[in-house]
Amino acid sequence: MNAPEFTINGRRIAEDADCYVIAEIGHNHQGEIEKCKALFKAAHEAGADAVKLQKRDNRSLYTKVMYDQPYNSENAYAPTYGAHREYLEFGRTEYMELTVYARELGITFFATAFDFASADFLAAFDMPAYKLASGDLKNIPLIEHVARIGKPMILSTGGGDMDDVRRAHDAAIAINPQLCIMQCTAAYPAEPEQLNLRVIETFRREFPDSVIGLSAHDNGISMPLVGYVMGARVIEKHFTLNRAWKGTDHAFSLAPDGMRRLVRDLRRARTAFGDGVKSPRPEEKGPLLKMGKKLVAACALLPGHRITRDDIVIKSPGDGTPPYELQKFIGRTLAVSRMADDDLKFEHLAS
Repeated sequence: MNAPEFTINGRRIAEDADCYVIAEIGHNHQGEIEKCKALFKAAHEAGADAVKLQKRDNRSLYTKVMYDQPYNSENAYAPTYGAHREYLEFGRTEYMELTVYARELGITFFATAFDFASADFLAAFDMPAYKLASGDLKNIPLIEHVARIGKPMILSTGGGDMDDVRRAHDAAIAINPQLCIMQCTAAYPAEPEQLNLRVIETFRREFPDSVIGLSAHDNGISMPLVGYVMGARVIEKHFTLNRAWKGTDHAFSLAPDGMRRLVRDLRRARTAFGDGVKSPRPEEKGPLLKMGKKLVAACALLPGHRITRDDIVIKSPGDGTPPYELQKFIGRTLAVSRMADDDLKFEHLAS
């Protein structure tokens, strides 16, 4: 079977391509479109491939009890949970403006659809891809609905087991082969011991028809790099302009400098993989000449001398007979004289 791959907005995502990096803005824009545009611009400048928001149709998504429940968090923008979510939600006007702005910047823009109405809302903007959150891993009706839209799908798997992931994979792939399955730990933030990055390798074995990725809710940039080395080809990290801003996600989000370094290191990693063939490189020649060793005479030796181990020393530079040839000189007779530190070569031996 060929290695899995798909394309988002002209960008090929595959085993032999650069890692696809998503700056997850979510609602870190705090309900302000200019702040959201600033996040788009900063993500683009940091080298991210895509920016992503979250779209909810709050009235249809939550029960009335949940929508109306008091929300007393220090991160609240309104006194009830529903009103808080509405404050942060962008509508058609904002999405139109952001779609145009992302196109002007040259960065891909898409969103997570949390419900049927939101999926249809995003489809009206011809989004180039769709994300499904961990909370919808068991929501097969929504997965199938999004799959029918026909665009690449990125599915997070936080909180699920392999049966849950297989069920979601099978439902999506039967309709739409453009699928990326993300290892994810739905903790905010996730500690290193909670990430279970070896699941990436499990997913690669279990789902050879799908691209595998990592949605990393940890602090820092090192774990996504490990995930990439283990086979993740899509990396999603939350993104902010200020980790001290009000909101639940800012504290574990990457600021622009962190995103820049993450993208840089992921690009370097693919280059550093090389071709797997162990061979000398031209740039190693100088250092190894200085550090390498060769066989030289330990003292003055005359023609006809029978060489012993004590007659040979190993010294730098490494521009002569390599030390692994030493035993081939023991017991042989010299044909020419050698002074201390003179090279010992096979042509100096009597036949």
